[in-house]
Amino acid sequence: MKKKWWHEKVAYQIYPKSFCDSNGDGIGDIQGIISKLDYLKDLGVDIIWLSPIYCSPLADQGYDISDYYNIDPRFGTMEDMDQLLAEAKKRDMKILMDLVVNHCSDEHEWFQKAMEDPDGKYGKYFYIEESKDGKLPTNWRSYFGGPVWEKIPGTDKYYLHLFHKKQPDLNWENPELREEVYKMINWWLDKGLGGFRIDAIINIKKALPFRDYPADREDGLSRPQTMLADAHGVGVFLGEMRDRTFKKYDAFTAGEVFNEKPEELPDFIGDDGYFSTMFDFNETIWGMSDKGWYDQPRITPDDYKRCCFETQRKIGEVGFISNIIENHDEPRGVSRYLPDGECFDTSKKMLATMNFMLKGLPFIYQGQELGMENIKFNSIDDIDDISSKDEYQVALDAGCSTEEAMKAVSMFSRDNARTPFQWDDSENAGFTTGTPWLKVNPNHTTINLKAEQADENSVFHYYKKLIALRKDPEYKDVVVYGELIPFLEDRHNLMAYYRKTDEKTLLVIGNYQTAEQDVTLPSSVKNLLINNYPDVKINGNILTLQNYQALVLEIE
Repeated sequence: MKKKWWHEKVAYQIYPKSFCDSNGDGIGDIQGIISKLDYLKDLGVDIIWLSPIYCSPLADQGYDISDYYNIDPRFGTMEDMDQLLAEAKKRDMKILMDLVVNHCSDEHEWFQKAMEDPDGKYGKYFYIEESKDGKLPTNWRSYFGGPVWEKIPGTDKYYLHLFHKKQPDLNWENPELREEVYKMINWWLDKGLGGFRIDAIINIKKALPFRDYPADREDGLSRPQTMLADAHGVGVFLGEMRDRTFKKYDAFTAGEVFNEKPEELPDFIGDDGYFSTMFDFNETIWGMSDKGWYDQPRITPDDYKRCCFETQRKIGEVGFISNIIENHDEPRGVSRYLPDGECFDTSKKMLATMNFMLKGLPFIYQGQELGMENIKFNSIDDIDDISSKDEYQVALDAGCSTEEAMKAVSMFSRDNARTPFQWDDSENAGFTTGTPWLKVNPNHTTINLKAEQADENSVFHYYKKLIALRKDPEYKDVVVYGELIPFLEDRHNLMAYYRKTDEKTLLVIGNYQTAEQDVTLPSSVKNLLINNYPDVKINGNILTLQNYQALVLEIE
C-alpha cells in the first residue's frame, strides 16, 4: 500500500444545518462554520466534510440538489464558501463537499427540461420508461418507501427515483450526462476544494434491462439492494470519473459504498482505486431486517467486535478504510452500540478507544467528541426525517402499536444525529439566538462543549488524547500503519487487539461491560498511553479491567 498524504490525518463531518447558526434564523450556516474552525483545529481535525450546502428544496435535507454550482441562501453565499476555503487553507485544513450524482432534484434545470420534452436531450439524462399494460416498469421499492416510479403528468411515462420522488435518478449510461458531472467536479476542485465524500455511488449502475424481482414485503415490491446485487459494471463509470477528475488534483475522496462485491475491493480503494477510502458500514448494517426498523435487533458488544474485525480482515493491506461510530444518516453511536442503561462517560470513552485505534482513517461526526446521545421523541410529530416517517408507517402497517413504532423510530432515526450541536448549556445550546429548525436535545444542560472544555476528565478531552496519540511522532507509525491482530477474540464482552510494526507493539483493550474482568497480559507493559480511568490494576501479569475500562498499552 502506497503511503498517501491523508493517511495520518483526522477527519470530521459537519452537518451544516445543525452546526452553528451565525445569523439567528435557526439554521446553521457557512459563517457559523468559519467561526468554529479554530475549535476544530484545536481538537486536531485536518479534513472537514460538509453535508450538502448546494441549492436545494430540502426534500431530503440537501441531498436533492437543484443547482450544483451555487450555495443555498439558507447557508450563505459563494463568497462565504470562498472565505471558508481560504480560512481552512490558512489552518492547513482541507474542505470536502458532498458529491451527490446518483440523482438530482426535480427542481434542477435538467429535469425541468426533461419534463417539457421527455423524448428530447434532457429526457435522456434520466431514466424515463413507459408503463407496460398499465403496470409500473418494475416492482422496485424506493429507499424511502413506495414504488421507484413516478408518473409524468399527461403521459404514460414514468421516471425512476431510488430515493424520494423529488430525487430523480441520473442516467449514467448517457455519456453526455457524465460529461456534465465531470465538468462540475473539476469546477469545484479548481476552486480549491480538497475533495469529496461521494454519496450513494453504487446506485449509479442499474441492472439492465429493467425487470421485476421477487417481492419481499406484502406491498409486492422488492428492495433496491436486490437489483443492485444484479448490476455489473459500475467500475467502468467510477474509473472514468476518477481519471477525468480526482486523479488530476490528488483530491481526497471518501465513497459511501454499500453492496460492493468482495473481489472489487482493490478496485475501490487499492493504490489506484476509484476512491481514496470508503466508509466501514459493517456495524451500521448489522441486524438490518427487510421488514423494517421495528424488526431490527439491538447489536451486542460481541456483535460489534465481530463487525469491526470482519472489516479489518477484509481490508487487510488492500487500502485504507474510514472508521465511523455515527454520521448524519445514523443514530448516535453511544446510544446504539452501548447496551441500555450503560451509556455514561466511561463507556463512551471505551467505545471511542475501540473505534479510534482501529486501522484506517477516523471520521468524527459533529458532537461525537462530546458524547452526544439520541434524543427522546414523544411522537412522530417531533420527527423531520422522511425515512423515519416511512419506517413509522411500515411498523404500524405490520401491526405494531404506536408505542412500538415510536420505539423503533427513536432508536434508529436519522434525526438523532441532526439535533443542533451542543455548544453550551444556554436555552438553544449556543447553536442559535433564534428558533432552531430541529429541537435541541434537553440533555445539553449537562452534555455541552463549554462544560467539557472545563473538565479535564470529559469525553471531549479524551478524544483530544486519542487524536494526539495518532499524531505523536513516536507512535504515529504504529497507530496509522501498524497491523491489526485481534487478541482474545472469543472472550465475551472483551474487545482487544494489537497494533503492530517491527519496532512497536500496542495492545488496545476494552472491557465492554460493567462487571470487572481479569485478563492475562501476553507480555510486560512498557508504557501506558491511554486510560479512561485514573488508575490501572495490574498484579504480576494479570490485568483487572474495571467497569468499561479501556487502555492502550505499549508492550514488550
